[in-house]
Amino acid sequence: MKFNRKDWLYLAGVTISAIIYSFGMNTFVKSGNLFPGGYAGISRLISLLLEEHLHISLSFSVIYFALNIITTLIVWKNIGHKFVLYSVIWYTETSLLTQVLVLPQITRDPLLISVFGGVVNGIAVGIALRSNASSGGTDFIAVDLAARYNMPTWNYLFVLNAAVLVIAGLNFGWERALYSMIFQYVSKELVNTLHQRYKLKRIHIVTDKPEEVSQAIFAICKHGITRVPCMGEYSHKEHFMLLVTINAYQKTDVINVVRSVDPAAFISINTVEKIVGNYYQAPLE
Repeated sequence: MKFNRKDWLYLAGVTISAIIYSFGMNTFVKSGNLFPGGYAGISRLISLLLEEHLHISLSFSVIYFALNIITTLIVWKNIGHKFVLYSVIWYTETSLLTQVLVLPQITRDPLLISVFGGVVNGIAVGIALRSNASSGGTDFIAVDLAARYNMPTWNYLFVLNAAVLVIAGLNFGWERALYSMIFQYVSKELVNTLHQRYKLKRIHIVTDKPEEVSQAIFAICKHGITRVPCMGEYSHKEHFMLLVTINAYQKTDVINVVRSVDPAAFISINTVEKIVGNYYQAPLE
């Protein structure tokens, strides 16, 4: 497993993300008695249930780290090893920082805690995903499903999180559960906004240099391209239209390379909801 400059930038992003996440956990989640999504919410729920019913004091960090280690061992063979390694570093740093950081409470307003806590949480997870990492746990599941079906799957994890909230509501009051729902929703929207890997864009390119443009696109991504002869109705001049579907994060690179080859090319971009059929998705490293 070789590391290059990009990997070190990823590692820096992972650490920054872990610091932001830990800040959010200690400043908003704990002070507001909220239940985040994924393994963080499950770990917090287990910790509180053990203390409430069995009088066993087991910290959030210990449970969170243990659950993630078990999941890591399960997915190690199915997901890119660098991605798993960065994720292990992320949740290890998060577990330690959440345990040792002592931060003041910013506000006592539960709505503000829910909204801004969700923003901080979503930004942290979004940075981790952009740094080729995740928060482990249910993120591993989401990434695996997204890779299989070429579509965002974070919304479907909301069902699992809802089950955690129901249990939390029954045991610790529905007010906590409802504010936690706001927290999770805000966080999910931020993650969906920041994470572009499994969002798809269809690009239409009208050009007089179809071969050169196609080869330039092939050099930066391995997606198929459909070439269609066309004619401009105003000028009655013949052109070629190239149709290509790419991941959203590749959009800027593709546009730049097309413009460099054919500055006169006409480009339009549409959002693709889902693809049925063969589509190349670059694997996680």
